Amino acid sequence: MSHNSPTDIPIGERVRFYRTRRGRTQAAIAGLVGIAEDYLSQIERGLKTPTIAVLHALAQELGVPTSALLGEPQRVQEDRVRAGLDAVERALMGLGSSADDSQPDLSVLRDRVEAAWRTYQSSPTRFSDTGLLLPTLITDTDHALRSWRAPGEMRQCRDAHRIAADLYALLRTYCKRTGRMDLSLLAADRARRSAQEADDPLRIAASDWNLGHVLLSDGEPEGAELVARKAASELCDWQSTPDLAALYGSLHLVVAVALARRRRWSDARKVLRDHADPAACVAGEGNVQWTVFGPANVLLHRVSIAMEAGETGDALRIANGVDPYAMPSVERQATHLLELTRCYEQRREDPAVLLHLKEAERVAPEDVHNSLLVRELVRGLRQRARPSYSREVAALAARMGMLAN
Repeated sequence: MSHNSPTDIPIGERVRFYRTRRGRTQAAIAGLVGIAEDYLSQIERGLKTPTIAVLHALAQELGVPTSALLGEPQRVQEDRVRAGLDAVERALMGLGSSADDSQPDLSVLRDRVEAAWRTYQSSPTRFSDTGLLLPTLITDTDHALRSWRAPGEMRQCRDAHRIAADLYALLRTYCKRTGRMDLSLLAADRARRSAQEADDPLRIAASDWNLGHVLLSDGEPEGAELVARKAASELCDWQSTPDLAALYGSLHLVVAVALARRRRWSDARKVLRDHADPAACVAGEGNVQWTVFGPANVLLHRVSIAMEAGETGDALRIANGVDPYAMPSVERQATHLLELTRCYEQRREDPAVLLHLKEAERVAPEDVHNSLLVRELVRGLRQRARPSYSREVAALAARMGMLAN
């Protein structure tokens, strides 16, 4: 591989390095992964960016973790995001500032956790903003769990565990999105334990939804599918309330993504049709347990599956019926925009690639600037950019801190 900094080595160069090290031909690897040899050749030459499903499949066949193809397991973050993550890690390890000895007001703590969730889902600078809130929330929530555990405080104890389950669910996604899968798994485990201590079926299901996402991000779609299917099967009366329907549907979105990661496109679509759609009809649009589940999110998953399958025309057609800005989550908005970007990149419509990258940056700049896959998209765009928009591409690359090639 070249002597560039680790995060500036193209994914294609990494794929070629590991393939040749194992003595495998492009034809052999492409056949095992289920893609055309020419497609793999274009990936290795930096002409195309692999989808997530292809990236996971390549890593599996090459015998390396997906992170090895992406670059450093720990991403290079902007300074303020890095500082927040460091403080969160210290708090999770019990090294944060000490809380006072008085029993905390659980209603105030509940409001603070909900405010942190709203910040995380709605702020364009959600990682740095949320990172400022989380360390003291971790300390105060852990203090609440220790404070309310006397025999006569069962109600307060359960309330404290509900708050903890919600906080650690937030920490799961925050740590995952900032590249700390170890902390994300730790947070998912704590969320599930607190949900069980609270004896709260809704939060138990949400904790399994969280765990499913951790497994998906860690390249374990089979495990994610197993966890999500089991959790959904335990919601026998999911049709009885919109909240239960939302969790049932959210769990099946995890199943659909897990199937898509294994290139089982028809099975993934069947899960959406047979389970997610009926749940969305009962649940309506909402944000139960911060899952952002509803008809719009199901449509976004249809777009994603079509894009991952290489059916860009269908993906763009479905996307015409989606208003991502109606969803209360900048992450879902940005993810949708980036998936459209990938569609246009596959079709070599570079002006549309640039347009959607800039819109995603406007909506969620930290998501865009800290994504290694986006860096790969920008790198390819710089190689192909025409003079009429090459300056805009260079400016985007500069804002992302990418070195000139």
